[in-house]
Order: sequence, then structure tokens, then C-alpha cells
Amino acid sequence: MLFLADFSVIKPDFGLLFWTSIFFLLFWLLIGKFAFKPIAEALRKRSGDIQDALDSAKKAKEELQDLNSKNEELIKEAQEQRALIMKEAKVAKETIINDAKAKAKEEANRIVNSAKQEIDAQKKAALMEVKNEVGQMALTIAEKVIRKELQGNSDQESFVNKLVGEIKLN
Repeated sequence: MLFLADFSVIKPDFGLLFWTSIFFLLFWLLIGKFAFKPIAEALRKRSGDIQDALDSAKKAKEELQDLNSKNEELIKEAQEQRALIMKEAKVAKETIINDAKAKAKEEANRIVNSAKQEIDAQKKAALMEVKNEVGQMALTIAEKVIRKELQGNSDQESFVNKLVGEIKLN
């Protein structure tokens, strides 16, 4: 039991320190070779993967910003084209309406002029008919007056018969 009596935690002997140090260094080398290197390698690989993912995310963000700016440009261009088309449609509408109004006015003027000409023609025809009727009435009245006056006068009857004969010959 002597051996146990010399052992003290506070004052370890040289052999214990030596073997503990040897085991610790051996353990540290083995852990370093089989654990720390793969862990360090995995951490480096993971760090690279994270950096690649960050770079990809940054690139995707830039592409998204580019797409957004292109979309905004396309939307702006589409709005400009829509405004231009609407303006052209408005001008075309106004042109069509003005043309239709002008054609309607021309047609109305033509109809009014045609109606005026027809009214004038009917007025002239009516006046001619009235003149003819008035002339016919005047002739009838004159004929009756002349017959009454000529009934007793043989010279006048012969003169009238002579005139009637000349009229029929012409």
C-alpha cells in the first residue's frame, strides 16, 4: 500500500505527467487528424456553399430587378401605345362624324333644292293650268258675248266664218 500512499492529486509525480501528456498529445493528434480536419473541411465546404448561395441569391435579385425594370418599361410603352391608339381612334371618330355631318348636310341641301325645283315646277304648272282655264273661260265668255251680238248681223257672221276657216287651215 505504499504505492497508494505516495499518490497525490495536488502533487502528481513525473511519470503521471509524462504519460498524461503523451496520451493527451496522441489523443489530440488523432482527433485533429480524424475529427478536426473533416470538420474544418466540412465547415470550409459549407462556407463555400453558403457563399455560392449568397452569390446566386444576389444574382437572382439583380436579374429580378432587371426584369422589374424591363416590365416597367414595357408597361410604360404599352400605356403610351394605348394613349396613341386612343388619340388616333378619337381623331378617326371625329373625322367620321364630321364626314357624316357634311354628307348629311349635302344630302339635305340636295333634297331641299330638289324640293324647291319641284315646287317651282308644280307652281309653274299650276299657273299654266290656271292661265289655261282662265283663258278657256275668257274664250267661252267671249264666244257667248260674240254669238249674242252676231246673231242678227249677217256681215259679221260671214266675217267670223271666214276667220274660223282661216284658223282651221293654219
